[in-house]
Formats: sequence, C-alpha cells, structure tokens
Amino acid sequence: MSTRKPNMESSIYLGSDGWWHGRVTMGVKPDGGPDRRHRRAKTEAAVTKKVRELEKLRDEGRAVKAGRKPTVAQWMDTYLTTIASLKLKPRSLDDYWSKTRNDIIPGVGKHRLDKLAPEHLEAMYAVMLDEGHAPSHVVKVHRILSRALKIAHRRRIINENVATLVDPPSVDETEANPFSRDESKAFLAAAAQRPTFMRWAIGVGMGFRQGEALGLRWSYVDLEHGLFHPAWQLQRLTWKHGCRDARACGARLHRFEPCPPECSTHRNYVRGCPAPCPKTCRRHASACPERKGGGLAFTRPKTKKSQNPVPIPPPFLPYLLEHRARQEEQRRRAGELWEECDAVFTREDGRPLDPRADWAEFKELLAEAGISDRRQHDGSRHTAGTILNELGVDMPTIMEILRHTQISQTRRYVKGRSELSREAMRRMGEAFMPGPVPGRAATPEPGPGPLSETRTETESTRAARARRRRKIR
Repeated sequence: MSTRKPNMESSIYLGSDGWWHGRVTMGVKPDGGPDRRHRRAKTEAAVTKKVRELEKLRDEGRAVKAGRKPTVAQWMDTYLTTIASLKLKPRSLDDYWSKTRNDIIPGVGKHRLDKLAPEHLEAMYAVMLDEGHAPSHVVKVHRILSRALKIAHRRRIINENVATLVDPPSVDETEANPFSRDESKAFLAAAAQRPTFMRWAIGVGMGFRQGEALGLRWSYVDLEHGLFHPAWQLQRLTWKHGCRDARACGARLHRFEPCPPECSTHRNYVRGCPAPCPKTCRRHASACPERKGGGLAFTRPKTKKSQNPVPIPPPFLPYLLEHRARQEEQRRRAGELWEECDAVFTREDGRPLDPRADWAEFKELLAEAGISDRRQHDGSRHTAGTILNELGVDMPTIMEILRHTQISQTRRYVKGRSELSREAMRRMGEAFMPGPVPGRAATPEPGPGPLSETRTETESTRAARARRRRKIR
C-alpha cells in the first residue's frame, strides 16, 4: 500500500539537527511552483502547534502571500503609483505623495512591511510632534499610512494592519475667525476699488471656496434665472513626466547629498533647503520636455453636492452684468493676445486668475480694510455661514447654500449667533427682573459690599435717633 500523503497534507518530522520540522503546502507561487512553507521547534508539540496555525490561516484564506515582503517605502511607491492614483483627485494624490516623501519614508520607510510594529509608528509620530508638526498633520500621515496598510492586508501581503493598533494624537478643532458684519462691509468697500470686486463679493456673500470662485465659467452662470452652477474649480496641479524614463529625464536635477549648513542656492526658500532626492527619484517633471497634467487646470469639485446650483442674490446681478461688459471691453482691446477660457474672472489677457495672486490680493485687502490677519477660508466660507446664521437662516438652508454633505460639517462652519444671543438674553432679563421703581434709577450704580450696606443702615438709624432726641428737647 502506498505511503504517499494526500495533497495539501502537512509533514512533521525530526531532523538530523535535533529540531522538529514542519512542512505545510499553501498552494502555488505566482510562477506556478508549489508554495511549501517551513516551521521548526524544539519539540514535536510546539512544531505541531505552529503547523496547525499555518493550516488554519490557509484554510480561512488569511495566509500572507509567498515571497519576500516589500519595505514600507517600496509598498508606498506601489500603492500611490498603481492603486491610489486610480481613485484620488489630483490634488489629494499630490498631498499623499508629499507626506509620503517627507514623513513616512524618512520615519519608517526601511522597515519590512511584515515587520512593521505599532511601536515604530508611535515613535515616528512622537518625533514629528517634537519637530513642530501640528497634530492635524500627524493625523493625516496616520490616515494615509493606515489606508496603504489596509490595502496590503486585503491583498494578504501582511497579516494585520498595525496602524489600527495605534491611537494618533488628538486634534483640537481649528477655531474659525470669520468677518463680522462691519468687517465684511469694510472688506468689500476696499475691494470695490479694484476690478476684482465681484470675485470677493461672491466669496464673502455666497461662501464660495477659492477654487470655485476662480473656476466659475460664463457657460455655467444663468443670469436669467439667477443661478450659479459651480461645476468646475481652478487648481494648480503638479506636472507629470510624459517621457518613458522619468529618472533619466531629471538626471541633471537630481541631488542626493544634503545642502551645506550655509546654502546660498536655496537662501530665498521659505521652507528652507529641500530634502535630498531618493535613489530612485522620478521627480523634476516640470523640466520634462514632454510634461503633462500640471499647471493651472479646471477640475471637477470633490463631491457631487458641491456642484449643486446656488441662487445669486438679486443685488449682485447688476454688478455681474457690469463686470461682463468690462470683460468684453478687455477682450476687444487685447485682440489676438486674448486667450479664451470662458472664466468669469480673468487677467487682462483672458487667462484665469492665479490662486497665488488671488491669495496675495486677499492679504492686501485685509490691510487696506484694517482687519486683522486671518485665513482666506475664514474670510469667505466661514463668514457667509456665520452671517446667514445671524440673520436667522436655519441650518438645513445654510447647508444647501454652502453645499455640504452633512449638517455636522455646516455647524463647524458657523461661528455663532452673537447678536441673536445678546438679544435673547436681553429678553430673558426683562422676563425675570422687575421693572424700574419710580424715583429710582433704572440701572442701579455699583454699590458697596455687604459690610458697607450694613454700616450705611446703622448710620441712618443713629441719625434718626438724634433727630428724635432734638425734638424731645
């Protein structure tokens, strides 16, 4: 009778080296060969336990794939190049790449994916906080890494996503600093002296994001029915290589050594000297002669809700018509130099406004209006939500105007209803406190403390007694 074991049955035996060995058939490798994995222990019971655990993973479909596991740096490159790029918006993908290059790879990039431990992530986060990174930045890095490890776990490259075992730092919600009504009027009064007045009126009065305001196109403006259709936004995208060998294309720009302590090349860089290039650098696409997909571009908003039409306030319509007439005159004067892009807000040659120049103009207007410095998002989107709330508009309506997907997000955009709260507390006081007594001031002056009140009462009593004594005499 044959002693051959059935297919997929494991083998356990005592080796000549004195160790007990176990061989488990897991399936086939990517090249078609058998995938046999080895376990060993000092005793038969110990190796049997290891074999049974491996068989259980195999039978449940949770066993990791065969072969040497990639490092974190190698997997992040694969994830961002071939997986995340199919789903993420261009700006989000750029942000993923930036945090991967600057934080994840220097922190844990050399660890093998299956050897990565929660302690490694916690140490990386602690170093990032010590270097001055905001907790919100660390949380973003944690989410990017967790998503990449989740895909690796789903594809059975690793047994567990260790990022789920780590608690990222707590993030305090950024305090909004919107304009008050007086500040809004002062800001728009300063903007009225510029040809871009309607761009700022739409930002402050309608809560448009910067990209949405700069990405407005006349084809999506319905002046007859008074509607804006924010179907596009203007963004600055990172250039990509159009050549076949990105590394060779940027060879003259690669810099693998860090800059000297007193670097003159990057002395005007706000963020200091850039980090050295990795050995497999495929950047410097802006110098590629066949570059593509970068620069200022019209892109779709992030969510479908953001594309919902927004009613135009009727007082805005005459100014919009005047703005369009002024733009037609600019087009006529520019002639052949005009570059048509159908944008509502353009430069003198027809090209869309640069977001960087738009941000710089916002800061100039703050100074001209005498308003303290703040984020552009505070001066537009947060301001619109807060003033709408102060005017008594309910949250669902504000949510529709700002085109949020969840009302909890709208509540974060509303600073408060200070004027309504003050009026409500005035009415509360009138409801509980008695009216003014005849002959007494309506608002009593701040009086002395309890001891002084007692002393005053005693003095008045003594004066009355003295008057009675005089009458008797």
